[in-house]
Amino acid sequence: MTQSPQNTPPAPVFSQPWHAQVFALTVHLHAQGLFQWPDWAARFGATLARHGLNRSLDGGDDYFAAWLETLEHWLAEAALAQPDQVEALRAAWEAAYLATPHGAPVHLAAADLPTRG
Repeated sequence: MTQSPQNTPPAPVFSQPWHAQVFALTVHLHAQGLFQWPDWAARFGATLARHGLNRSLDGGDDYFAAWLETLEHWLAEAALAQPDQVEALRAAWEAAYLATPHGAPVHLAAADLPTRG
């Protein structure tokens, strides 16, 4: 039996969970009044131009890698997270997911988190 178009579930908006997470984090920071959306758009546009992404993007890894890069640079400029802290956190997540059995949730222990200093 085939599904009618009305019963077909919609395609996911984000192709990877991390795409949704970095987008949601950015929207949350904006909602908290930490930056204005036109400033974000200009910064993100500059990142895309620097990457040479002047074609239509489908919202995949290339798009969200540029989004993440823009967010990391903005966090550093706003003194909310320094690049070494971001890198330490990325490395901790990488070590955690590499040590996690396939299909199991990835967890970071408090001891694995970088300290603010």
